[in-house]
Amino acid sequence: MNLSPMRYKDFIWPHNPRVYTIDYERRMAENKIPYGLYHLQDLGRGHRIMRGEGEFVGPDAYAQFGALANVFYSEGSGPLIHPLWQTANAYFVELSLRQEPRPDYVSYSFVFWEDLEYYSNTAEKPAQEEQTAQADGGEKLVYSVVKGDTLWGISKKYKTTVENLLHLNPQIKNPNLIRVGQEVRVR
Repeated sequence: MNLSPMRYKDFIWPHNPRVYTIDYERRMAENKIPYGLYHLQDLGRGHRIMRGEGEFVGPDAYAQFGALANVFYSEGSGPLIHPLWQTANAYFVELSLRQEPRPDYVSYSFVFWEDLEYYSNTAEKPAQEEQTAQADGGEKLVYSVVKGDTLWGISKKYKTTVENLLHLNPQIKNPNLIRVGQEVRVR
């Protein structure tokens, strides 16, 4: 199976990390009550934590790690695109270098935290739709992407398939990456 490379902001991995894990978190509070009892309170879901390990191999191994380190030092969150998992807006919070004393090999690990602020308040925002008449007399329906949207979610909302949306929108090259304000034709 040939997978597309993982990306974060403008860094594209030359080959995908060897290990990739996602930790899901739920915040809980314990309230003690008399006689040794307690009550658990669900405070809601927390951020996902994406971790991974990999290697850079070859004469430019240290240069590749240096490019990844430069992305680590850039501020703010950005899109983290994994070839199999859901795209997330994330902060790059940890980068570790583990190496043997070899000039052509670098072993590393990383941690990303999902930016939940990116997805917040999407329920209150009304979907922005624009209908225009087509030359053949049918109606063309265009949806304007809002924060938190996915192509899959848009397809379910309009009772269609992701494949149909990709057919109607040849400008979308990566179905895991749509941007706020982007117009997506749904009909």
